[in-house]
Amino acid sequence: MNKLKMHSPDLTQANIDKLAELFPNCVVESRDTKGGATRSIDFDLLRQELTGRIVEGPQERYQLNWPGKREALLTANAPIAKTLRPCREESVDFDTTQNLFIEGDNLDALKLLQETYLNKVKLIYIDPPYNTGRDFIYDDDYSDDAESYLIRSNQADASGSRLVANTDANGRFHSDWLSMIYARLKLARNLLRDDGVMFISIDDNEVDNLRKVCSEVFGEQNFIAQIIWQKVFSPKNSAKWFSEDHDYVLVYAKSADQWAPNLLPQTEEMRARYKNPDNDPRGPWASSDLAARNRYDAGLYPVTCPSGRVIDGPPRGSYWRFSEASFTKLAQEKRIWWGEGGNNMPRLKRFLSEVQQGRTPQTLWLYKEVGHTQDAKKTLLKYVPFQETENVLNSVKPVELLQRILQLAGKPDDNSIILDFFSGSASTAHAVLKQNFEDGGNRRFIGVQIAEPLPKPEPGLGSIFEMGLTRVRNYGAEVRGQVDVAKLDLGFRVLKIDSSNMKDVFYTPDAVAQDQLFDQVNNIHEDRTAEDLLFQVLLDWGVDLALPIAKETISDKTVYFVDGNALAACFDEGVSEEFVKLLAKREPLRVVFRDAGFATDSVKINVEQIFKLMSPSTEVKTL
Repeated sequence: MNKLKMHSPDLTQANIDKLAELFPNCVVESRDTKGGATRSIDFDLLRQELTGRIVEGPQERYQLNWPGKREALLTANAPIAKTLRPCREESVDFDTTQNLFIEGDNLDALKLLQETYLNKVKLIYIDPPYNTGRDFIYDDDYSDDAESYLIRSNQADASGSRLVANTDANGRFHSDWLSMIYARLKLARNLLRDDGVMFISIDDNEVDNLRKVCSEVFGEQNFIAQIIWQKVFSPKNSAKWFSEDHDYVLVYAKSADQWAPNLLPQTEEMRARYKNPDNDPRGPWASSDLAARNRYDAGLYPVTCPSGRVIDGPPRGSYWRFSEASFTKLAQEKRIWWGEGGNNMPRLKRFLSEVQQGRTPQTLWLYKEVGHTQDAKKTLLKYVPFQETENVLNSVKPVELLQRILQLAGKPDDNSIILDFFSGSASTAHAVLKQNFEDGGNRRFIGVQIAEPLPKPEPGLGSIFEMGLTRVRNYGAEVRGQVDVAKLDLGFRVLKIDSSNMKDVFYTPDAVAQDQLFDQVNNIHEDRTAEDLLFQVLLDWGVDLALPIAKETISDKTVYFVDGNALAACFDEGVSEEFVKLLAKREPLRVVFRDAGFATDSVKINVEQIFKLMSPSTEVKTL
């Protein structure tokens, strides 16, 4: 029986619990005054989380540490002044699809998605560079403080992240990789729902470090499993020591208390074990042993077979699993199998209709069930017509592997968002469409891939990103003739990371020359379209980037309506009071205009008053 506390709440521990939810990496183990283990806060790390510059202090000491860890944390938290620009010509079903492909540095992409998809992503799967010395990693710039980083990232020719070869000659071989993955994992965790989960493919090179980093970012208590995937079907005789036949898939939940894997479908082999030799009306059954070696004093008694033979008790050293009364009841219900002659050692009948309708997932995934690397390459070749074999990625994952993850992670019909920010050849996007096709689900995907060139020039394919688009486009074309397209989303919107649509405004008054004054009136870059501005508004307002968009003409002005009346946007010039009144009659939840788009200053002043009178619930903004 639990005792009353007999004291007021421990507010210190309550505060630590709250901080642990926000910053799990700042929770450390320490010793209390009695020498016992307790939780406390690493204030140096907490200070770093709450400041925009590198905090000088004691050397990092908790869990995994490496040169550049503080800079990686700073970079993860630093803002950027970039945007996403829509690309209709590369998209499929742009106006109606809920799927997104984003081209650009995934660190920038994760930052841009923070407001829009905060706590909304059900599953994140990534297949990052394995740091083998032959692949590439993202070389992030850690040299600027937050303010300089913001200004620098707003330039059209700004230096973003770069892909560099991470060879053994690099003095920071592990450190570069750790800094790269650490910053991205911290941002990715924010996007997960409370019942969300993350799966990460990795091999032996960094699996230990990755697990330590994930435990710091997600909290060690949210570790779920380290899955072994058999990636090849035959040994590599050319191996120097051992043939490496497997990779790993690490699984971490946002909250282990709120996520559990779905059961997998029963295999034909499992169902074949159930038969019905006695024509039991309850259907097929399988028998199991009634004796066990665990001590159970009530499980020692004789039983009488239907044939009349008396069995003195269970085999020596074992016990019946049930008491004598329970055994008698089971026999009366004809749940005991004595063999066809009624003379065998009793066994318990377990009916197929009563057992768990599925199988618990295991941590060993064999290629016979989830595919291997050669399967993955064949699938890629089917949908992407390569002319250069070197362009077939060695790290591509089989669609079946990704489908297994989708089956475990969530329900088919809960409109889950699936994010892959190392999209590569778009295996995840392909798997989402294929799984939806097979089970009627409505999952959505967001794929992010940097504009990395192919190993060799390829006609019609300029980058790995374009390769992924081609793959998904061709798979969608194959499926369209087989299903009701209205019920299956086979399209995608292509968005590309670019500098902000807004011109530089980082001038002090005395630094602006007279001939620059007119240029300051129009604060938007000349090469940007109205749709470019619309998507920056969606980002700034935290609106789903996949909502349907309709374009209408009202009083000779182009107006974009997002998700019906959720948002109305007009970026034309010469906006009059008459037009504003017509728009206000539509009563949108939000409306946005171009700051320099009003016909006169008086119109600009009167806009809010017009909406207060005609549509008081509308939120009005300008850019």
